[in-house]
Amino acid sequence: MFLLVTAAGLTACTTFHPTKMADNQIPQSFKRRLSKPVQANYLLYLPKDYGANKTNRWPLILFLHGAGERGTNIWKVAVHGPPKLIKQKQQFPFIVISPQCPEGEVWSNDLLLNLLDRVTAKYAVDRSRIYLTGLSMGGFGTWNLAVQHPERFAAIAPICGGGDTINILLTTPAKARALKTLGVWAFHGAKDPVVNVEESQRMVAALKKAGCQEVKLTVYPEAQHDSWTEAYRNQELYDWFLAHRRQ
Repeated sequence: MFLLVTAAGLTACTTFHPTKMADNQIPQSFKRRLSKPVQANYLLYLPKDYGANKTNRWPLILFLHGAGERGTNIWKVAVHGPPKLIKQKQQFPFIVISPQCPEGEVWSNDLLLNLLDRVTAKYAVDRSRIYLTGLSMGGFGTWNLAVQHPERFAAIAPICGGGDTINILLTTPAKARALKTLGVWAFHGAKDPVVNVEESQRMVAALKKAGCQEVKLTVYPEAQHDSWTEAYRNQELYDWFLAHRRQ
């Protein structure tokens, strides 16, 4: 069963480093940190044995929905993916967090990391086993968040998404090391008319070139944009998640 949670009081921050030239042509700079309060509704799933052993820590899946589920009706989030399966009474050995993106927006890394911090502090989460997945717009969000913050996740499964390979090329040395040990299993439909399969292929190729030790792509030959139904009903995906830890 789900719990509906509102994560009020989250803060999304942006740091600016503007530089300007003074009259004497000596470079001047200043730093300003801007923040704003934001609110995110999310569906929370706790395994049936959660709380039975107070010392037990649980793996966590962060699920990002697609563009069609944005808005204020939180139950739209349960139309696809793990939330749909949970609604159909499937049991998972994970805590599952399924936030909702506001209408007219795309996934924000600041918001998602803030939410992840809030959840891991409040619930019995095994921080070495945090997994990220999403479909379509959520697939793009998965690639983006994982490439820029690979140290936060043990494994990811982006579905019919894509991303900016430049973020892989220009990452810091520490994040490059984390990328090399990130488990990546991408999925796409060969006949996808919305997001071309080449989007996933480019990201997978870029990660392989960057030295990622475990990255693979499953292409469903007859699938169109909906490659997520097949991917999320595959028990091997969840077993694969559980086989990964972030040291």
